[in-house]
Amino acid sequence: MLVNYSKVYTSEQGCPINLVGQTGQAVQISIHSPSQYICANCERILPDWKQKPFLWVVIVLQQSRCQLIKSTTEVEIEKENLREKFMRFGCDLAFSLRDRGYKADLIDPRTGYPLLSHPGTIPHNDTAVVKALLKYPVIKNKCCVLVHPTWGTAVYPSILISEAPPMIIESVTKDLAPLHGWKEVSS
Repeated sequence: MLVNYSKVYTSEQGCPINLVGQTGQAVQISIHSPSQYICANCERILPDWKQKPFLWVVIVLQQSRCQLIKSTTEVEIEKENLREKFMRFGCDLAFSLRDRGYKADLIDPRTGYPLLSHPGTIPHNDTAVVKALLKYPVIKNKCCVLVHPTWGTAVYPSILISEAPPMIIESVTKDLAPLHGWKEVSS
């Protein structure tokens, strides 16, 4: 299966880490400065993270086997599978960054609350942050659905937040990806 990637340019890195899983499904990981929403609401989203001067948002986009526009049994199973893949990868990435002395947490895509920190008073909205940082359109349906330039609505967004520098996040991401069945492809 040939995987087509759109170009995503981030504030510091240049372009995303493009990966492909064993089933041929693409994964795009990019590192960004936080959106205005995260900056304005950081302590309400992550109350344990008081006065962190530098935060980075890691966007993990997984290609879905089906369009995620309608709520069907097939779609819900696929979303749960993609959520589980992100949670496994995200926990490994967050703990690896924490082991290096950097705060890091992943946002549960289902609830919008951090997994490793105390939940805040407001949830994080992964789709809104991807829309703000990557400028991808969103379809407002029963829930908001992201529209990827290549994959359409067959995209599952998820977010990790860390104070680690982008070069460290990128290095650890590339080290961990093969452990999750993802191999890097040239863009």
